Amino acid sequence: MPKMKTKKTFAKRVKVTGTGKLARHHNFTSHFAANKTHKQKVQLRKAGLVSQSDYKRDKALLQG
Repeated sequence: MPKMKTKKTFAKRVKVTGTGKLARHHNFTSHFAANKTHKQKVQLRKAGLVSQSDYKRDKALLQG
């Protein structure tokens, strides 16, 4: 069976942390900012982690 290739589009959107978790950016940040509170906008700037339910599938996309 051939080697699995890394899904490059996914690799550009996710970063593997030092402990092996997957960091990602939040959505809902690009427009309609006037409708969001300052607190929402500040918290959306920070990176989030991929949820446990998606972790196994997302890790397979990075194998390569």
